[in-house]
Amino acid sequence: KGVASKSNQIANIVRSTIDGMVLDVTVEVGSAVIERNNFNEGTVIAEVANMDDLVFEGNIDESDVGQLKKGMKLELTVGAIEKTKFEATLDFIAPKGVVESGSVKFEIIANVQQQKDIFLRAGYSASADIILEQKKQVLAIMERDLLFAEDGRCYVETGTIETGFKKAYVKIGLSDGIQIEILEGIDLK
Repeated sequence: KGVASKSNQIANIVRSTIDGMVLDVTVEVGSAVIERNNFNEGTVIAEVANMDDLVFEGNIDESDVGQLKKGMKLELTVGAIEKTKFEATLDFIAPKGVVESGSVKFEIIANVQQQKDIFLRAGYSASADIILEQKKQVLAIMERDLLFAEDGRCYVETGTIETGFKKAYVKIGLSDGIQIEILEGIDLK
């Protein structure tokens, strides 16, 4: 609210364009403010956000961006709330990359699905795992235990010290970088 000089009338009322929470008031009482017009962007008085509509903004390396599609699921880990995972849906992949620390990165934006009992604050740092493919209840071994023959085939050594070891050639599936799925070649019986 403001009062014009030499008058007792209200000169200006500033209304927010959205319902939401005030995140920051950038001016102090008595500061000069300028109305937005064709020649000036005007003075920012306050930042207001709808806290029910949060997004995750991140960057992804150019070597991985080709695997992404709009609508993919992300699993977010928020730095301040480490034990809880939040789901998000990929909404935007930048068409142009930016060179950052010698590699090209592409901006991504994902819509965060809120959880009723946890209040997320604007500006939290977070990291995202993008789920490209997922399988459950599979036979898997530690990826470090997988060996490679000269012809490129994969194998594991089975047996004991007493009975000796033998090669068992295997067909592999998905890997998370630590464990790898075994599709064929090992009999658990």
